[in-house]
Amino acid sequence: MQSRWKLRSRSSLPGLIGVILMGVILAGCAGPSLTDYSDRTPTLEPRTFFDGTLSARGIVKDFGGEVIRTFDADIQASWNGQGVGTLDETFRFDDGEIQTRTWTLTPVEGGYRATAGDVVEPGLMQWQGNAIHMNYVLRVPYDDDTIDVRLDDWMYAVTDDTVINQTRMSKWGVKVGELVLVIRREPASSQ
Repeated sequence: MQSRWKLRSRSSLPGLIGVILMGVILAGCAGPSLTDYSDRTPTLEPRTFFDGTLSARGIVKDFGGEVIRTFDADIQASWNGQGVGTLDETFRFDDGEIQTRTWTLTPVEGGYRATAGDVVEPGLMQWQGNAIHMNYVLRVPYDDDTIDVRLDDWMYAVTDDTVINQTRMSKWGVKVGELVLVIRREPASSQ
């Protein structure tokens, strides 16, 4: 019985090593954390950056990384006396489609609750240093119907008036696309 146990232990050693290696690999694939950006500048605070007139230019990629659409957008952002933000967005796609979305950012513990008409699972917008993170579910047109897609949204300030936004889109945990855009605050004189 004792020798059988040793044989079994040796034969399971490669499996154990495989499990350990898989754990290390998966840990290495874990995404960034907001705390990774806490000391980075310029500081990106939603209420400061998303205020006034902003513009955006971007691309939409499919699951394989091919650019399938381009767009530009205008954003009018404001905040009321209770600290609730409103972002009115108008997107114009290269195929002629126009989409509008109005975000409401309501202060909650730990950040802002982010809602919009086509957001079926609101996000929690949090920030540290030069980064903002938000994860939510958006209902998007698909063929003659709609589909709910999870968006993992990361924004990074590169200057006081420029943010790069990268969004991973997934369905059932599988990547289905990506958005990349640059958002710029317009100078106060053009507001």
